[in-house]
Amino acid sequence: VQLQASGGGLVQAGGSLRLSCVVSAPTASSYTMGWFRQAPGKERDFVAAVGSGGTTDYADSLEGRFTISRDNAKNTMYLEITSLKPEDTAVYYCAAKRYYRGHHLSTQYHYWGQGTQVTVSS
Repeated sequence: VQLQASGGGLVQAGGSLRLSCVVSAPTASSYTMGWFRQAPGKERDFVAAVGSGGTTDYADSLEGRFTISRDNAKNTMYLEITSLKPEDTAVYYCAAKRYYRGHHLSTQYHYWGQGTQVTVSS
């Protein structure tokens, strides 16, 4: 299983971004997919997850600015972020796991992408 994240960049505060993660696997649509982010010197934190059937879950602290989705026909997961803030600056990682249950911890995921940098300027 291989994951390729893209879509990061330098954005001004208040702007929007859509991150993508392409999954290369024979049964990609069966995996639960998640986004995590890691700011410099901090832990890798859960952002959002989407199950194989489209069920979604978000970190409580994200204020509704994040939307996770997936297109199983394209084996691709997305994360749309609006009203970006400087504190959203981080490397964003996509990850995959076999089951939906237990998806908030990075240790629960089996496969990881390489990360895409998001930098928000004030």
